[in-house]
Amino acid sequence: MAINKKDDRHNPLATAGFLSRLFLCWLNPLLHLGQKKRLEESDMYSVLPEDQSEILGEELQRFWDHEVRKATKELRKPKLTRVLVRCYGKSYAVAGLFVFSLEVIKVIQPLLMWKIIQYFESYDPEDERSLIMAYGYAAAMSLSAFGLTILQHLYYYHVQRTGMKIRVAVCHMIYRKALGLSSESMGRTTTGQIVNLLSNDVNHFDEITLNLHYLWVGPLQAVVIILLLWYEIGPSCLAGVAGIALMLPVQTWFGKLFGIFRSKTAVLTDNRIRIMNEVVSGIRIIKMYAWEKPFSALVTEVRRKEISQILKSSYLRGLNMASFFASSKIIVFVTFTVYVLLGNAITASSVFVTVSLYGTIKLTVTLFFSLAIEKVSETAVSIRRITNFLLLEEVERRNFVLPLEEKKENSIEIEKLTCYWDKSLDAPSLQNVSITVKSHQLLTVIGPVGAGKSSLLSAILGELTHDSGTLKVKGQLTYATQQPWVFPGTIRSNILFGRELNTQKYESVIKACALKKDLELLPDGDLTLIGDRGATLSGGQKARVNLARAVYQDADIYLLDDPLSAVDAEVGKHLFEQCICGLLKNKCRILVTHQQQHLKAADQIVVIKEGHITAQGTASELQRSGLNIVSLLRSDEEQDRWSQSADPDKLSLHSQRNNLSHSSHCSYSSLLPPESDCTDQLPVETVRTMAEETRVEGNVSGQIYLKYFTAGCNLLVLLVIVLLSVTAEASYILQDWWLVYWAREEFFNNTATAVSTKHEINTTPSDQEFKLTFYLSIYSGLTAAAVVFGYARSLVIFHGLVRSAQTLHNSMFSAVIRTPVHFFDVNPIGRILNRFSKDISQMDSTLPITFVDFYQLFLQNVGVVVVAASVIPLILIPVVPLLFFFLYLRRFYLRTSRDVKRLESTTRSPVFSHLSSSLQGLWTIRALRAEDRLKKAFDAHQDLHSEAWFLFLMTSRWFALRLDSICSIFITFATFGCILLRDGLEAGEVGLVLTYAVTLVGNFQWTMRQSAEVENMMTSVERVVEYTELKSEAPWKTQTCPPPDWPGKGAVSFNRVNFSYSDDGPLVLKDISATLHPNEKVGIVGRTGAGKSSLVSALFRLAEPQGKIYIDGVLTSEIGLHDLRQKMSIIPQDPVLFTDTVRKNLDPFNQHADEDLWKALEEVQLKSVVEELPGKLETVLAESGSNFSVGQRQLVCLARAVLRKNRILIIDEATANVDPRTDELIQKTIREKFRECTVLTIAHRLNTIIDSNRILVLDSGTIQELDCPFTLLQNKEGALYNMVQQTGQATVLLEAARQAAQQSQHVETS
Repeated sequence: MAINKKDDRHNPLATAGFLSRLFLCWLNPLLHLGQKKRLEESDMYSVLPEDQSEILGEELQRFWDHEVRKATKELRKPKLTRVLVRCYGKSYAVAGLFVFSLEVIKVIQPLLMWKIIQYFESYDPEDERSLIMAYGYAAAMSLSAFGLTILQHLYYYHVQRTGMKIRVAVCHMIYRKALGLSSESMGRTTTGQIVNLLSNDVNHFDEITLNLHYLWVGPLQAVVIILLLWYEIGPSCLAGVAGIALMLPVQTWFGKLFGIFRSKTAVLTDNRIRIMNEVVSGIRIIKMYAWEKPFSALVTEVRRKEISQILKSSYLRGLNMASFFASSKIIVFVTFTVYVLLGNAITASSVFVTVSLYGTIKLTVTLFFSLAIEKVSETAVSIRRITNFLLLEEVERRNFVLPLEEKKENSIEIEKLTCYWDKSLDAPSLQNVSITVKSHQLLTVIGPVGAGKSSLLSAILGELTHDSGTLKVKGQLTYATQQPWVFPGTIRSNILFGRELNTQKYESVIKACALKKDLELLPDGDLTLIGDRGATLSGGQKARVNLARAVYQDADIYLLDDPLSAVDAEVGKHLFEQCICGLLKNKCRILVTHQQQHLKAADQIVVIKEGHITAQGTASELQRSGLNIVSLLRSDEEQDRWSQSADPDKLSLHSQRNNLSHSSHCSYSSLLPPESDCTDQLPVETVRTMAEETRVEGNVSGQIYLKYFTAGCNLLVLLVIVLLSVTAEASYILQDWWLVYWAREEFFNNTATAVSTKHEINTTPSDQEFKLTFYLSIYSGLTAAAVVFGYARSLVIFHGLVRSAQTLHNSMFSAVIRTPVHFFDVNPIGRILNRFSKDISQMDSTLPITFVDFYQLFLQNVGVVVVAASVIPLILIPVVPLLFFFLYLRRFYLRTSRDVKRLESTTRSPVFSHLSSSLQGLWTIRALRAEDRLKKAFDAHQDLHSEAWFLFLMTSRWFALRLDSICSIFITFATFGCILLRDGLEAGEVGLVLTYAVTLVGNFQWTMRQSAEVENMMTSVERVVEYTELKSEAPWKTQTCPPPDWPGKGAVSFNRVNFSYSDDGPLVLKDISATLHPNEKVGIVGRTGAGKSSLVSALFRLAEPQGKIYIDGVLTSEIGLHDLRQKMSIIPQDPVLFTDTVRKNLDPFNQHADEDLWKALEEVQLKSVVEELPGKLETVLAESGSNFSVGQRQLVCLARAVLRKNRILIIDEATANVDPRTDELIQKTIREKFRECTVLTIAHRLNTIIDSNRILVLDSGTIQELDCPFTLLQNKEGALYNMVQQTGQATVLLEAARQAAQQSQHVETS
């Protein structure tokens, strides 16, 4: 077998010996490596064969299929629980043995301690035999401590591994199911839901295995302990047991309340993230409109509500945690009060045995048992959800393999086909469709939006089940979707999609799909990585990669769903001629399109409308039958509108000018020059500028801690918190110490009483009673203090930390909203939102609880050592080296653990992104029959995550084992120390030391684990603090205020302006000087990347320009940003609406009366639309305004401009999304409403600006020409002339320019 990369990473566990496995020595090399360098994926050990995703998944799948068959026979619903028990029950039962022996030792330990304390109570220096017995007990005690350590480790190893196996296997099944879902099932579930199953629901398997065994161990142990206590202190033990029993319902009630708060918080958090998402996506618009203030107010308000919910749940958590500490005190207090009042004398041995046994039972019953119940109920819900998902309908697999003699003729025959997407919605998406396509034929399908064109392709693919009729497909299919689908990976892997590389064929495909030029511009050519959802590519590039993938597959029948809509006319022509009619000319092709210029080449045209075929034939046949093709592409409502506008000349001109389909993806017709590939040539830089996410290595600096603690409260409050904590801890220890003191006094009193009776001296009973009252009252006081201070400490800390989170969030938000736009160009939305969602939610909920937990435990452990040292000072001798060893271990472990944890989270995301990108491209995957390959890829992702997860589990076990061993050594020293230094020690003191020492075992490692957690979570604080320190743009208001009626005229002049988006960025505008007169209409043209939008950015100071820009004589760089930006209106290229009421979208500052708003809406012809909304102006729009069409959103932006009544208007013309009618409407409104204003139009279509007063032609950041259009068109060498020639509509445009020139002369002369 060849040694490949995998083998260097062979897992040492596979060959490790017994001891190495037991003490996890096989991990040492990895931990040492982690000291030297940062661990990468290649350093992880490969996953063990028995943990591989494929093996586990297939095994569980077999069991599941068997269960489904059996259930169908027995007419019941299949049960996933049954399957899991069958598959993993045996190995999980083994862990039950470990946990049983573990809990047995926990019961034996207090009994051994009891024996040792009894030795001290009846201490007799002469008695050798009892000394030897005491040594025996001490030895047993230390052995039991070591035993606990090892058993605990074995138990966790077993159950966590089982949990991991279950999770991996279930994930494999879910993914396998997702690939086969039918379209009907996809309607019943959403991508989000499936990803949720994979990210949240399956995690319950990891958690439930930890505590499930306690469902039987817990009650069993409780019974044994109650019997022992009864034997030791009689019926008064029942008082304590009652206390524990009362704690359970209180805890469940807390849990319920907590759940309620949690769900309320979740809604508010979602709300805040949604608003943040809109703010970040629309940040350019918000800045240009100067709308920062209303948005800040919105976020602050939502955040305030969220914080009030979070505070409630934090107080609850604080109470819950404090009560966990206080409960043991209360229980012991109740027990002994009853015990004493029943007339018994307190002895040291009874005190400590009771305290320890209660400790054991409290952990098992209140913590593990209740956790087990909680997890069972959570897991039951998850299992139900997963089962429902696994029982969804699957798509029928059709077999495409044909007998050889039929291979020559590929064809599709469809007869009287009727299909429904959803039976409950009456209208069938295809009705009575009959089509025949032979090989070598090109069939073009046209029709308006929503006519059923894509449904036809889905039916042929077998994605849409047919109700009646027949459908015969002979030959292999391949398919290119309408919404281009790319998966994360290189461009090459996207095109090859699992086929091997045939260089010649690959080259010709790339040429035919017009990708050659684009690949040369990308930094790594076709090996450039495409980000999530193709982030690095433009829309047109994605569409072409998508097409190339379909073309590269060797198939007989090609189904192409509108591949030309996302590219401009020039590229579209290339694709049609070189690819569809070139490379594929001998194949059977079905092309859905909106573009009539390609219809002539089709062998057959099918016109679909509302699911019916309304016409069929070649282009000339259709023309002869008198069908107007343009009108076919329009939906009905438009049809009516056109029939009303009766002027026939206009109509034909219109159809020449706009051969644009009324579609969500419009294509451009009279475009800018072809070399501009309008949408497709990204400036080369953009691919590289994504800044790497900064990740601070190593420890979090002390400054961050200081910032975090002082953000919510000042230093005085911090001092109070520290004092509170120390007081709480002191009263906690004193309560136990008082019992010791009391027992000693009782012991002396008893001996003294015995002496005094000999001498016949009378002691009065009242004396005894007084003593009892005295001891009891002080005891009650200490208990009360411990409880009260404990609660106070917890609540105060929670309050402080949540306040910190609020303060930090607010300062982060204000920093982000004030930072220059460049920041949002370099950082993807996801990264910024991550700070606001994940990091803030950690600071809101997980960080405070972990910190409080760590803090309380830390104080407790310090208390243990202090008590031990005060009784046996010599114990400090072994404690000091142990402490150093432990600090070294912690540093050693944390280094590696942080890397492993990081790897675990980075290897987890590919699992999800693989799933969601597979779901987006489900049809493509099935059409290209790539399911098995993708399953393998998914298994590989899972295995990679399992490697990291397994190492994460094992390294934390490694650390826990070492820590617990240190504690066991401490216990050994303490026990033997007590017996060796037995002279002058009292029973009570010994009891105190031993009881405290035994609690160290679990607590100590947990404290460390929590301290590491706190440190890991502080990175969230660090990331938030990093964003609070972003550099801010110029101030919103300055000393220099422009006059209130500025700008009165609207004259703009540029004086030697240079502009770049960042200090070190390339210049996008070079030495621009121009003057725009008041009321002038100026068109700005130039190819992509010429600097058209940068001109606007400079005007709005989205970054500071060099040089001077004057508006009506005022230097813009001297006034505040808000003063400047509020005085100019912009209609942006991509219309942005926010999730708020229509009123707030038009007028967030509430500056206008209702009638103004209605008037503005009427002028942009939206009045009727808004009146139909349920709440009219108060209707809340859906996320990012998705209940308006793109055209309507553009009109809302126009209404905003109408309302602002500014003298300067900038239009960044949106071409791609508006149908011709809306476009005309916008132009008309602008001509009428803004006659008195200076209007700058950035144009993509020349016909909209050919009648401007002047046209400014930009090329790579410099002004090429600036003059009136007719003059420019006289110059045959000029840039504008060239552009006009390339549109293919030169005569029409020249005529329009001549008319405009005559008109303006006419105006001037008159």
